[in-house]
Amino acid sequence: MINRKIYKIMFNKIKSILLVFFGLVVLWSCESDLDLEPEDTRQTSGATFEDPAAYKQFLAKLYAGFAVSGQDGPAGNPDLTGLDEGFSQYMRLYWMMEELPTEEAVIGWNDGTIKDLHYQNWTSGNEFIRTMYSRIMYQIAQANEFLRQTSDENLDARGVDASLKSEIEVYRAEARFLRALSYWHALDLFGNPPFVTEEDEPGAFLPEQTTRAELYSYIESELLDIEGALKAPMANEYGRADQAAAWMLLSKLYLNSETYTGTGEYAEAVKYSTKVINAGYELVGDYQKLFLADNNSNGAQKEIIFPITYDGINTQSYGGMTFIIHAAVGGEMNPDNFGVNGGWAGLRTTSGLVNKFLEDDENPIEEVADERAMFFTEGQSKEINDISSFTDGYAVTKYKNVDVNGNAGSDPTGDFPDNDFPMFRLGDAYLMYAEAILRTNGDKATAVSYINELRERAYGDDSANITASDLTLDFILNERARELYWEAHRRTDLIRFGEFSDSGIWPYKGGVPQGATTESFRDLMPIPASDLGVNTNLTQNPGY
Repeated sequence: MINRKIYKIMFNKIKSILLVFFGLVVLWSCESDLDLEPEDTRQTSGATFEDPAAYKQFLAKLYAGFAVSGQDGPAGNPDLTGLDEGFSQYMRLYWMMEELPTEEAVIGWNDGTIKDLHYQNWTSGNEFIRTMYSRIMYQIAQANEFLRQTSDENLDARGVDASLKSEIEVYRAEARFLRALSYWHALDLFGNPPFVTEEDEPGAFLPEQTTRAELYSYIESELLDIEGALKAPMANEYGRADQAAAWMLLSKLYLNSETYTGTGEYAEAVKYSTKVINAGYELVGDYQKLFLADNNSNGAQKEIIFPITYDGINTQSYGGMTFIIHAAVGGEMNPDNFGVNGGWAGLRTTSGLVNKFLEDDENPIEEVADERAMFFTEGQSKEINDISSFTDGYAVTKYKNVDVNGNAGSDPTGDFPDNDFPMFRLGDAYLMYAEAILRTNGDKATAVSYINELRERAYGDDSANITASDLTLDFILNERARELYWEAHRRTDLIRFGEFSDSGIWPYKGGVPQGATTESFRDLMPIPASDLGVNTNLTQNPGY
């Protein structure tokens, strides 16, 4: 598998190539404490690619950029200097952007401006937003350089044979998918970021700012263009992108098109979510298996379409799954039950999520038959009086670094988990299909059947099945919370449904215990002030 044992062996070789585009990353990072500092011992790119294996190793680095934050892991040789390697990790930041500003998660720490994310009162100087922006741009810059290095001209100049060229064509399609994924994150979070592709020569220049509609069209065209070059669904190595991953991203793009461009593309969302559903994936019988340490082999891999892969030995990072699992453990929770050596006592949820599993808000969550309701309540209060107190708010037990037999993950220290993060999975495709059908006034029968498959897994029988009359947009939004909470979808979902900022209330939204609405401009994150101070081509998003 490209994402696990190959991670470490390729870093020292590939970091030499990254010298080629330091100037570009520096301009995107903007502040001196984010600058990349080259080492004199690094090779030239030409020398690096004398080894044919370097092409796959570089591709592995592109995948690794979502899972780790440096060359060695967990710390000591970062991609971006001047940043804490735990806080600056891509998936940790993206998870925070999608979960902390919603009813699904709060964090009790006082690190910088972290609580502003839940309060929805961030500014353009927020260091977590700034670092998410920098991570996205760094990933895009790496993908651009890979595509430059694998152009026909460069491959011919190096005498690459036809067989390897054929493999590299697949690698290039995957690199373009990964770049499209990061550009989608930029589109969704920031709207109109600076825009650079492999066609731009690397070096010191000020990237032009794109518009949201232009970036939407670019991502769409890239995904459609690479569809035929990617491997068929489930024909690639586990952890690598295939056609189904591209179809999932297209489904996401089309489902949110009205937010991004003002024009709905829901029929296209139906089309591509249908392609995913018909691609051969299947729901794993036990929902919990999706979030265990062996979710790459316990049957969950048949449902997971595109994971961010982790390994307790080979991909050590204080971000990603290490953060999600450790930070969710505290109070009276036993870390051994979660396969880790201790809890960080930070992450919990609000009653806004818990109550979605209850017919009556006063009912005890322990009596709920829905197996997706994974909360630790002993010694915890459902309502939050003090966000800084870990015991205020139920803890979430969804992710555990243990296998189906209860054995802890591979890292003997208990620091780093084996769980893969399920970025795209079939359950989400079912929900996207059902929502798009509703928004196009399509035939509900198939949509209802897909929702009932999810609910039968959750309840163990058909006792909670719905009918066509139950399938409303309000139901879909709540069912997405029940099925997908803590999987980094919620902010985007709430914005699409018009429930994120100036509508929708949950505890401590707006910085008050009972919750309050916020300004609608917060549906977009700000372009970091640090980038605006350097790149005169950029204009700040309205409201900031």
